[in-house]
Amino acid sequence: MKMLLNMTQDEFFDRLKECFAEALFAPNPDEGVKVKKHYVYGLQGLCDLLGCSTATASRIKRSGVIDAAISQVGKIIVVDADLALDLIKAKKPHKRQGNNK
Repeated sequence: MKMLLNMTQDEFFDRLKECFAEALFAPNPDEGVKVKKHYVYGLQGLCDLLGCSTATASRIKRSGVIDAAISQVGKIIVVDADLALDLIKAKKPHKRQGNNK
């Protein structure tokens, strides 16, 4: 490898490009994939997430379907949005039985 003082301008830029390419595209096995969590706060946040009324969001919360996604201390409610949506999708919808007279 040449010393920096002995390199031409073109050689220097080529070496610089190689270093940047290695740094940007080389896989690093030590780093895991970082996933940013998406949280919503309060009953209104749950309403916005589900696109429903406050009464419906409250009913879903009380039903226990999304209990794994909810953290609540007193009046403070924090919902893991992605987990809540997954839990709701996994829940099978109940078919209403009509009165056929």
